Amino acid sequence: MRRMIPILLLVIFLCLGCTSTEGKDERKVIQEEPLKVTPNVEVIAEQLHTPWSIEKSDTALYVAERPGNIVKITEDVVERQQVLLKKDLSSAPEAGLLGFVLAPDFTTTYIAYAYYTYEEESAQFNRVVTLTLIDNKWQETDLLIDRIQSGTYHHGGRLKIGPDSKLYVTVGDATQPSLAQDLDALEGKILRLNLDGSIPNDNPFPRSYVYSYGHRNPQGLAWATDGTMYASEHGNAANDEINVIEKGKNYGWPLMEGTDKQQRMVTPLFTSGPSKTWAPSGITVVNDRLYVAALRGTAVLTFDMSKHKQDVLLSDFGRIRDVFMDDSYLYFISNNTDGRGNPQPDDDKLYRTPL
Repeated sequence: MRRMIPILLLVIFLCLGCTSTEGKDERKVIQEEPLKVTPNVEVIAEQLHTPWSIEKSDTALYVAERPGNIVKITEDVVERQQVLLKKDLSSAPEAGLLGFVLAPDFTTTYIAYAYYTYEEESAQFNRVVTLTLIDNKWQETDLLIDRIQSGTYHHGGRLKIGPDSKLYVTVGDATQPSLAQDLDALEGKILRLNLDGSIPNDNPFPRSYVYSYGHRNPQGLAWATDGTMYASEHGNAANDEINVIEKGKNYGWPLMEGTDKQQRMVTPLFTSGPSKTWAPSGITVVNDRLYVAALRGTAVLTFDMSKHKQDVLLSDFGRIRDVFMDDSYLYFISNNTDGRGNPQPDDDKLYRTPL
C-alpha cells in the first residue's frame, strides 16, 4: 500500500510574501523560515485512527492510536492490535492512549510501556503501565504510576527510555498552572523512574519521580549522542518551547514564558515567540539537528543546535504528531483526525522520507 508522493512546489509559493506575522494563520507564519524541499515522501500506512506514537522493532513499526489500539506495520501488512486496559479509556479531548515505548528487551519479553488517560467515578486521571503482547493482543500487566491528574487538557504523555536505561515521562499541568511549581505534585513535570516503576536513587528530589519541573504541556523527548536531553513544550497560545533538560531544573511555567528570564529558572533554547505557535509534539535528534513534529505548525521543523537556526523540513501534510528516525529515513505521522484538523480521505497516515 505504499506509494510515492512528490512534495509540491506550491509549498514554496505559499511562503512568498510572508513578511509580517500580523493576521496570518499558523501555516503561513511557520513558512516564513526557508523551506527545504524534500525529494520524496512515501506513505507507509493510511487510515490510522488518531495516531500518537511511533516505535520500531526489527522490521516492524508500531503506532499507538489514541482510541486504544497498536498498529503493527510490516512491509505491506497493516495489522491493528487490540489493547486490553484495566481502566476505562477516556475519549476526552487530547486524552486516550498516548505515550508508547517498547522495552529494550522487547524481542524476548514482548513488554512495552504506555501512558493513558482513564475515567473513574466521573473523574479523569493518567497512569503509566506496562503492556505485554499475548496472543496478538496487548494486555495491561503492571501499574507503575497512577492517578496523575488529567484536567480538561494538557495531559503531556510522551514516554521515552533514556540512554541511562530509565523511563522518562512528560506530564502536563492538567490545566492547573500552579501545579507545575509544586514539587509535591506530578503534574507539569518530566518524571524519571526505573523500568520496574521504582524511584531511582539519583533523582534530584528525595523519594520523588520528579526530574524537572515548571512545564506547561511537554510532549516530546529526545537525546543527542553526547547525552544532552531535549524536550518540546506547548506554550500558552504562543511561546512554544524547545528546552535543554537538566536534572532538578525549573523551567518557569507559569511564572515566566518565552524569552523571559528569572533567577533559578531556565529560558528555552528556542521559542516560537509571542505571535507564533508550533504546537510541538514528538521530537528526535540526528547529527546535532533536532526534528520536531508540529501540530498547529503543520510541518516537521528542524533546529540546528550548533548554528542556533530554525528551518522547515517539510509541510502540507496537516497536523504532525510524532517523528521517528531509523537508519537514513525519518518517519512521521499525521494527526488530522484528532478533532482539530481537517481530515482528508484515508487520513491519518504514517510517512517516511529519506534524510
